[in-house]
Amino acid sequence: MLSHEIFIQIVFTLSAFLTLSKNDFIPQKTADSNKLCLLMEMCDDYPIVYDIIWAFSFNKDIQKQLRSNAPFMSKLIQLAKQSENEQMRKAIDGILWNLELNHENHLIDDKHNKKAFDIVISYSHKEKVACKQIYDELIEAGYRVWIDFDQMHGNVMDAMAQAIEQSNTVIICMSEQYRKSNYCRAEAQYAFQRERKIVPILLQKQYKPDGWLLFIIGQLLYVDFNKYEFPRAMQMLHKELKVEFVVETNAAPVRSQEDTVVAHSTAYISSPEISMSSIGSENILEWTRAQVQDWLLGHNLRQLSRLFTDCDGRSIVYLSKYIKNCEFEQVLKLLEADSVRRINESISLIELFCFHSLMHEHKKHLQSMHSSNT
Repeated sequence: MLSHEIFIQIVFTLSAFLTLSKNDFIPQKTADSNKLCLLMEMCDDYPIVYDIIWAFSFNKDIQKQLRSNAPFMSKLIQLAKQSENEQMRKAIDGILWNLELNHENHLIDDKHNKKAFDIVISYSHKEKVACKQIYDELIEAGYRVWIDFDQMHGNVMDAMAQAIEQSNTVIICMSEQYRKSNYCRAEAQYAFQRERKIVPILLQKQYKPDGWLLFIIGQLLYVDFNKYEFPRAMQMLHKELKVEFVVETNAAPVRSQEDTVVAHSTAYISSPEISMSSIGSENILEWTRAQVQDWLLGHNLRQLSRLFTDCDGRSIVYLSKYIKNCEFEQVLKLLEADSVRRINESISLIELFCFHSLMHEHKKHLQSMHSSNT
């Protein structure tokens, strides 16, 4: 039996590992080395391991390894129903949610769904004061707003899903703490999956979205509540909320430079190699899968055209941002594995670099357009 001192040391080590688990590289490394089983074996003695596995379970390879372990899955399902440890039960609910075991219980046909809310505010409780102020302003403006002020008990994942199903828009309150929160990640990803309108706002000074959060917000413009006085920022938020949202087919609205707080990347591209009239629109976010294929083949990116068969314009914009902002070695490894799995070919570095260069030119193009209009 371990001494109390050794037990405490292990708990401290696991706490540090929990912090590291928020870095997407760590779950992937764990999956590649088949070490997840070691964490599974520690769960009974160290409940904090469930929180680590929850953070890991956003990774697709980790999900496969969890699903393939029938005894551990049965254990999770049983504990989710019977455990009296609320924190442990919430982590287990989060794991099961990421494994999509109960998503279908919440799906509502949007065509026949009369929404109970206009807006869901997704935030980290560290930003509770600022979010309460925003909430009050939105309520006063007549919006029906769902927000969790009291850190709900019971199955938080179910409550979150029901709220998103019953709303049209999700405001994502970006901060480092938000990016590190498993709850926030699950909430943002579910909103993205259910194709809700996402309106990002920045609440932490000098914070730059990265990792999964950057992937979610992609091309979206965000309102910086640090750069502007609160009344001005709220005006800009109201303006964003009023912009009509049409899934996949609607062009990004043109805004004046004054009201455009941040555009992470661009939405337009012009190239001498391919006629935009043959695609139909300069706005990449509008492109269908067929238009993406025309563009890729027009630039002689033949392997990428096969690899990106299922990608529309929004998808390749997100991919470009992921390549730019994540560790290139990790991105290359993931793309290589995907290429081998999908088309049984190693990824072409030449085509990948050409793709990245074209997207960079696309960014410069819009920047020059902005400059010429000012």
